[in-house]
Amino acid sequence: KSSSDNLPAMIRLFSQTALEVCEGQQFDMDFETRFDVSIPEYLNMIRLKTAVLLACSLKIGALAANASEREADQLYDFGLNLGIAFQLQDDLLDVFADQDKFGKKIGGDIVLNKKTFLLLKALELGDDKTKAEILSWIDKKEFDVNEKVQCVTEIYNGLNIKKITEDS
Repeated sequence: KSSSDNLPAMIRLFSQTALEVCEGQQFDMDFETRFDVSIPEYLNMIRLKTAVLLACSLKIGALAANASEREADQLYDFGLNLGIAFQLQDDLLDVFADQDKFGKKIGGDIVLNKKTFLLLKALELGDDKTKAEILSWIDKKEFDVNEKVQCVTEIYNGLNIKKITEDS
């Protein structure tokens, strides 16, 4: 229960966030069958699917504490940026983490053809041969999982995708 005068604004923000998360999830599902996903579209999808949750939590906390509108908005923006950074790091760890420390199987996004920042950046930077190799892995219905993860990871390494992602 909140005694804050900001309760209506908190409820509106919560409702808006719920809608945005659903929109982000739909974009993620739509991207599964698209090959023309742009990096700005991807960043918007992770903003909606992941970052708004953290942003909403921070802003609702600020509103509950009767913080100023400016402070609440700054916390919201911080949450958005932190959420985007979290998702980019998660994408990176899915490929380059130590599997024992990461807690889940490495390369899951590669196997599932997820349109991650890494994949989109590789398609953007790769020459025609590299793009064709990536797309051939995406098109394959039957493949050795370890071979696919290894080959795509080698492409990422050749294009310096890890450093580019870390610097983003």
